Amino acid sequence: MSNLKAEVLAVLFAAGRPVALRELKALGHPEETLLRTLQALEAELKEGSLGVALERVAGGWRLVVHEGALEAVERVLKPSPPRLSKAALEVLALIAYHQPIARAELEAMRGKSVEGVLESLLERGLIQVVGEKEAPGRPKIYGTTERFLEVFGLESLKDLPPLEDGPPLLLRG
Repeated sequence: MSNLKAEVLAVLFAAGRPVALRELKALGHPEETLLRTLQALEAELKEGSLGVALERVAGGWRLVVHEGALEAVERVLKPSPPRLSKAALEVLALIAYHQPIARAELEAMRGKSVEGVLESLLERGLIQVVGEKEAPGRPKIYGTTERFLEVFGLESLKDLPPLEDGPPLLLRG
């Protein structure tokens, strides 16, 4: 493994979050060289012999557990995914597909109050206030965050399934 590959791998491991190409430029190499290095690492790790893979998500790259090693990780660490209520998943799906969106619009779509759910999603860093609507009272409008992309393994909002397939997060009861 070249020095640059080792350096990039170390940075991705230490970061524990997606790292953008512009951040990796601090290693002192041209963008094209860094991109080739990332692609080479991705190819090498794809086979799974090291138990990790390189994933492009939220506009950057991160190390993840290779699918071939998931069972071993689950046996040892017994991870529990972050739990979101049915209401939180529903509101999150509505925000993801209709952002930017105001609270009143969410409540009209759901037919229920979303105040507590919005607070919970804000605390978890899955949504954020992205501005104010040009309407009386200037209500806040909400959108998803980079954390949302990370948690759901999306590189961008373009990776959301088309609405005609029905948003997978939307759990109408």
